[in-house]
Amino acid sequence: MSEATPQTHTGSCHCGAVKFEVTGTIDKLLSCNCSICRKKGSLLWGISRDAMKVQGEENLETYTFNRHVIHHRFCKTCGMHPFGEAADGKMAAVNVRCLDDIEDLSGFEVVHFDGKSR
Repeated sequence: MSEATPQTHTGSCHCGAVKFEVTGTIDKLLSCNCSICRKKGSLLWGISRDAMKVQGEENLETYTFNRHVIHHRFCKTCGMHPFGEAADGKMAAVNVRCLDDIEDLSGFEVVHFDGKSR
């Protein structure tokens, strides 16, 4: 189910301390098998960080590992991982499972990324 035109989506962590709005076209989702993404079970949508507005950033913590090129952001209250950011701040990977208006993911193309080998 690919969106034809850019849409604005809202999302949040589980407790609502972190909320965000993102505008773009979800063309495909990424399933990464690196050690953290596999355990989190997230499906990611890559976007420009400029397309995202975050409320409650003071409630976010950052986790990095391996080469430290991705800042895995999570709520320090509920532990939910709504998105990650590139270390240079240009790109973000939104966990589409945290979007309010996307419940059925079955129509989206899922691309498998071998992050385990990197």
